[in-house]
Amino acid sequence: MQTQTEFLQLRSHLEQVIVGQSALLDRLMIALLTGGHILLESLPGLAKTTAVTTLASGVHASFQRIQFTPDLMPGDLTGTDIFEPQHGTFRFIAGPLFHEIVLADEINRAPPKVQSALLEAMQEHQITVGGVTRPLPELFIVMATQNPLEQSGTYPLPEAQLDRFLLHVVLQYPTPADELLILQRDRARHYGADKPVLHSPLHPQQVLQARREVAEVHVAPELERYIVALVGATRDLGQFDAAWAEYLQVGASPRASIALLRASSALAYLRGREYVVPDDIIDIAPDVLRHRLVLGYAARAAGVDANAVVHKVLAGVAIP
Repeated sequence: MQTQTEFLQLRSHLEQVIVGQSALLDRLMIALLTGGHILLESLPGLAKTTAVTTLASGVHASFQRIQFTPDLMPGDLTGTDIFEPQHGTFRFIAGPLFHEIVLADEINRAPPKVQSALLEAMQEHQITVGGVTRPLPELFIVMATQNPLEQSGTYPLPEAQLDRFLLHVVLQYPTPADELLILQRDRARHYGADKPVLHSPLHPQQVLQARREVAEVHVAPELERYIVALVGATRDLGQFDAAWAEYLQVGASPRASIALLRASSALAYLRGREYVVPDDIIDIAPDVLRHRLVLGYAARAAGVDANAVVHKVLAGVAIP
């Protein structure tokens, strides 16, 4: 697959810009290859915004960064109809969502009414303003970020919106060796001696072709049943441990099964294969499932979080 080779080259080029975030780069590429949206959660300064902007430039896609704030209005995202008195008519001014890759920075800073304006765009790839529905670009994906610590003036994302994200990626600090390399590269770039240039032949049409190739990645029937078993197990934790039966209020829906199949297929594609193996499913499962689980009070009291639930499920379901 020619497009697969080009994507692997792009993945290699991205590492020249982003240091120590291999898992992040894989997840961003998976989102691009599946057309799924991604939620990035980390403390400030871990290269979330830089990674997204670099990826957009690597595929020559139209890109828009939106800084979410408490005073943002839905029309600031979708666009609005402007009255032109000289013609006596209304003219639609497209909002920033009408781009191929949209970075929703600090998405949890906007009130629910603004967050809900994203739902139609994320699910239907269209926007309705003034009774007129307009399609979004075919490549359209939302890459959102949020800070897990600073909660003052923020609005938690509702479960319905979280479920629209294909992946929820939690970033960690780089290793000391990676952080040292970050310092060295930043110093070199500051003096103009080492400014990497991202050479990529990829364009939106190649990305769409790659999505069709990912859809053709072979998934054996036993692995499809394994995916269904993993997602189904999140709805019945008591089968593994009676003490965990009350930990979960809501398990993952069939949308999670679809997301896990697509994401594992894209991960296999990035790993240079045309078929999925169990490790692909296991590696991506935490990012697909963690944001789709609603924990009960018993879990919080016991110090059990969504990651622990996912690992319990992965340990309890037999690998084919």
